[in-house]
Amino acid sequence: MNNPLSHLVNTKSQNLPKPFLLLAGISGTGKTRFVREQARSSCPAGTINYALIPVRPDWHEPSDLLGYVSRIGGTHYVATPFLQFMAAAWRDAVQPAAGYVLKDSSHITPFWACLDEMNLAPVEQYFADYLSVLETRQWDQQGYTSEAIFAPSALLKSEAPQVISKLRADLGFTDAAWDGLWAYFLQHGMPLPPNLIVAGTVNMDETTHGFSRKVIDRAFSIDFGEFFPNEFNDYFEPKLQAITLSFPLDSRIASPTELAEVQADSDGQKSIQFLKQINQKLAGSPFSLAFRALNELLLMLKCFSPPDESALYAVWDDFLMAKLLPRLEGDEDKLSNKEGNILTQLQALLSAQFQGHTTRPDLFNTQNDVPPQIEFRSLKKLIWMSERLERDRFTCFWP
Repeated sequence: MNNPLSHLVNTKSQNLPKPFLLLAGISGTGKTRFVREQARSSCPAGTINYALIPVRPDWHEPSDLLGYVSRIGGTHYVATPFLQFMAAAWRDAVQPAAGYVLKDSSHITPFWACLDEMNLAPVEQYFADYLSVLETRQWDQQGYTSEAIFAPSALLKSEAPQVISKLRADLGFTDAAWDGLWAYFLQHGMPLPPNLIVAGTVNMDETTHGFSRKVIDRAFSIDFGEFFPNEFNDYFEPKLQAITLSFPLDSRIASPTELAEVQADSDGQKSIQFLKQINQKLAGSPFSLAFRALNELLLMLKCFSPPDESALYAVWDDFLMAKLLPRLEGDEDKLSNKEGNILTQLQALLSAQFQGHTTRPDLFNTQNDVPPQIEFRSLKKLIWMSERLERDRFTCFWP
């Protein structure tokens, strides 16, 4: 018998287009358990690649997540669980005794940090450093780079050497095998680990904060009830298996060379034209999409590499669910332009675009090792949002 309340995770692996996920859904749907199961599915023996970080309502600055200098009981740096987890991710990603030299990506373990109830505190405040550095990640022929999210030398430059020595011990770098890596961190700061995946669980109620477009634009938002539905009849024997998700291997900027192997859209032009049509429906509203959105779509195209038209439509559908629809919220006035209601316009456009395809393959689940056919998630969500707007005179993406 399978483990109740958990999604079985298939051995098939899929690299994510982004290392930052927002898992939205009503309480009790299994969002936190899903993150733990994902970590366990790709965890080699003896490795701890999962950390549960409960978010506190009083978090208002990055030091709540990344630590701070304390003078109580002698000067020392207070290393938080999140910072220690990042250090552990780096030790898994690099070759011991080789300094800043990564292993082959197939031998690097995904490290999952679950920020539980992420929006109990204002995300734009305590998560600001991560959101900024996230945009600097780069994979190329020379390896992986990003700007530093934590700079121990800059923070402790006026302190005694033993303060940095204690911090090194608290972060787990005391072994001589990490001398080169620690020296790199002291000189350049600690970049975001290439194998770190941050998944924030999200509930929307009177105790939580909303998300700005800055956060939404940098995240891959997942409506948990739509991507990983709770089927009561399948409680003991789930039929769907969630695909094992892994860290991104694509550069932050999509290139024509990377798209060449995408059979359904080898030059990205179909996807570009699709997004142009979407943006036309958003004209005159505060929700228009810019270059970042186009780049995110092309990275998704490279990531999922659709082999045919149906799979290409699945990528577009999930892009709308993850990147566009979370941006749409407001009353009838805010969700209208000179052509009328934006939600209605998008429904008409998508119905015409996907005409002839009543279903599409699921990119995140398998059933007996075959992608199940599902309804178009974005069309279903747009109908739900429209009905909510008509009923409450206000609507948004979040359940």
